[in-house]
Amino acid sequence: MKLKELEGHLGSLDQFPNPKIELEQYPTGPHIASRMLFLAENSYDDVSNKVVADFGCGCGTLGIAAALLSAEHVLSIDIDPESLEIASLNAEELELDMDFIQSNIMDLRWRGPIVDTVIMNPPFGTRKKGADLEFLSAAMKVASQAVYSLHKTSTRDHVKRAALRDFNARSAEVLCELRYDVPKLYKFHKKKEVDIAVDLWRFEPANHQS
Repeated sequence: MKLKELEGHLGSLDQFPNPKIELEQYPTGPHIASRMLFLAENSYDDVSNKVVADFGCGCGTLGIAAALLSAEHVLSIDIDPESLEIASLNAEELELDMDFIQSNIMDLRWRGPIVDTVIMNPPFGTRKKGADLEFLSAAMKVASQAVYSLHKTSTRDHVKRAALRDFNARSAEVLCELRYDVPKLYKFHKKKEVDIAVDLWRFEPANHQS
């Protein structure tokens, strides 16, 4: 599937009607999501015929992108039942067969690397300090191939240090810097939209299968 076609499919998905600030719910836009998964597939072969997990899936954008790029199986996980309902309907609309799991990422009782690739747009940690690294820690424990994740560019050094020192990453690489367009979703937002610089990371777990 071509990048433009993938972005077009993702642009048709329904998103949060009433996003929850305590969960830092912001939609992953089709521009970023399509490039993230297209890069993972075409540069690293981390999507097609792979078992992929979308951590904190929200309305399902990243997981659906993986399914459209011929992932063998996609597990989309979120704590919020309303988001999962939208994600499930989005997948149904595109006739995609995916699994949706309601769980706090920190409560998953998975043991060892049981998926090939984890993809995620975790909370940036502005409401709950360290939430971004909690997601990364959990992802590094269950992925055998790679973890793709979005983090604020301003936290780059911190993220790299944590990945290599605390989460036993074999490698931690910023693939590109992107502009994350945050629309005015919450009452405390003063501007119509804000651009945040975010890094697209690729982490390889220590147990990476070459």
